[in-house]
Amino acid sequence: METPLHTQKSALRQQVKNLLAALKEPEKKAASKTAALLLEQQELWKQAATFLFYAPLPGEVDIWPLFEDSLRAGKRVFLPRHSDGIYSACEVTNPAEELQMGRFGIREPIDTCPEIGLNRLDFVLVPGIAFDLHGRRLGRGKGYYDQLLADVRGRICGVAFDEQIVPEIPVEPHDILVNCILTPTRWIEL
Repeated sequence: METPLHTQKSALRQQVKNLLAALKEPEKKAASKTAALLLEQQELWKQAATFLFYAPLPGEVDIWPLFEDSLRAGKRVFLPRHSDGIYSACEVTNPAEELQMGRFGIREPIDTCPEIGLNRLDFVLVPGIAFDLHGRRLGRGKGYYDQLLADVRGRICGVAFDEQIVPEIPVEPHDILVNCILTPTRWIEL
């Protein structure tokens, strides 16, 4: 049985998904490119050496070009890998050979990619359905990212389209806050 909090979260997820569905693919592509350019200008980004990226799903801000740019720049880049119900951060040095389609249809590192302690990551990019200006994040409802982010000591950056910024997100004790939010038009440090 759903609690009132879960009902609120479900309704908010549907509301934001409807807003995103109205965006055309060329708009999403242009907005993703603008967001990536804005992120590259941030000091927190420039100073970081170890990054946890996400492999974008359709409808998410596509930051994948930054993943490849970071590799070329000699930064250490990691992606989440799902195993036994949890995510770990695994290093990728050659995406063409070291990525596979994971359990949820998301690109992730193959089993031979080495893990890193989550407390050793400098900068974590995290998708979500919605964010608010208090650093609260609404995910897809399974809690996988909250488990992953619980041990992160570096900066956690929510990445979203402007339509995904909402006035308030209901939270539960296990929900992890982000330290900053990137949209195509804004860089918000919290």
